[in-house]
Amino acid sequence: MARLRKKACVALFLFTLFIFGTMMGLRTLKPSDGFSDLAPGLKLLPVAAERMDRRSVSSEVVVSPIHVHAITDTKVVYTNSNPEGDIYYDVHIFYYTWFGTPKLDGKYIHWDHVLVPHWDPKIAASYPKGRHTPPEDIGSSFYPELGPYSSRDPDILESHMEQLRAAAAGVLVLSWYPPGMADDNGEPTEDLVPSLLNAAHRHGIKVAFHIQPYKGRTDRTVHDNIKYIIDKYGNHGAFYRFKTSTGKILPLFYIYDSYLTPPEDWANLLSSSGSHSLRKTPYDGVFISLIVEERHKDDIVSGGFDGMYTYFASNGFSFGSSHQNWKAIKTFCDINNLMFIPSVGPGYIDTSIRPWNNHNTRNRVNGKYYETSLQAALMVRPEIVTITSFNEWHEGTQIEAALPKKTLTRMYLDYLPHKPDLYLELTRKWAEQFNKEKEQWLM
Repeated sequence: MARLRKKACVALFLFTLFIFGTMMGLRTLKPSDGFSDLAPGLKLLPVAAERMDRRSVSSEVVVSPIHVHAITDTKVVYTNSNPEGDIYYDVHIFYYTWFGTPKLDGKYIHWDHVLVPHWDPKIAASYPKGRHTPPEDIGSSFYPELGPYSSRDPDILESHMEQLRAAAAGVLVLSWYPPGMADDNGEPTEDLVPSLLNAAHRHGIKVAFHIQPYKGRTDRTVHDNIKYIIDKYGNHGAFYRFKTSTGKILPLFYIYDSYLTPPEDWANLLSSSGSHSLRKTPYDGVFISLIVEERHKDDIVSGGFDGMYTYFASNGFSFGSSHQNWKAIKTFCDINNLMFIPSVGPGYIDTSIRPWNNHNTRNRVNGKYYETSLQAALMVRPEIVTITSFNEWHEGTQIEAALPKKTLTRMYLDYLPHKPDLYLELTRKWAEQFNKEKEQWLM
């Protein structure tokens, strides 16, 4: 009898252990409440009658359905895919050109990323310092199939466009800094934009601009940025625009960390009565603000923006990036005639550059985290879905092909047991599903 009880206890212990392990594995698929400890700014209801008139237009101008906040009662016409129907212009993906190598740039850029210290000196003292030493040791938990590359390499650009096309993502959203400016760990790359546009155009891909929070950015400097971008690139065949039924053609801009500028300043730029308004000028557009905290919703409305996006791929990191809040955000946007553009990602891990930030890691679970995120996005019936990211390797959000790699000092994560292009395939699968469902929403 005692032996039987002993066996029962062992079986119960093993069962409990199995349940615990299963729950820990699934935790990354569930929303998390509240804010994490990572400071924001570190890079880290279907009603058919309310929808706008949608009629196809010439493929010479790529358009998507939108709510135009600044132009009352403007109906929108659109086409969701290229003439071949194999890529979709309502799937936008964030893209970075900040990588460099000694061969083309004179040194490694960004692959040698510094280990960012924690803002609390006591916590920072517990973690390693210094920077990575490519090519064997790079600032990423994954290793690219193409190796640590230069964004200036024409062959790399071509490969990236091929991968984007394989993923059916029709709009590349370029992380953009003004000429002569860059992030804290990079070098200026604005001169790469023409090559990027040309490569994208060869593959039928369009390019939108993701304006970064460069030093000294204000509503007035953004006014100059928009004018510069449209004047210089607006006539390029790869430049992404909307075309309205009234004949207006509007480029779309994402404004990262928009909350750093007061809403009353944005209103000077984005409201029709603003002191230096872009509205009803040749530089008008669709301006999408980043929502991080819940209070940002009202600021986005009063600032005159046309919509909001969530960017972060770590579910639960912020109010905006928490899947459980997307339905409420979408309802708010519908009431205020704004677009809601949820951002999804395959996972998140930035401990190669922020070793103290393990609590924000979201495991990929062999693609399940990505598919759960995509399903959450489709449930709110958005006009556009954004993907974070194609190649933000530092934060482990990339869908770009990666391969297994082990060195004397590093064991990189990979996509095994799947192929290096797993996340490209999953993106295509869900892009196709998105557009099939969208056809039903619009009936």
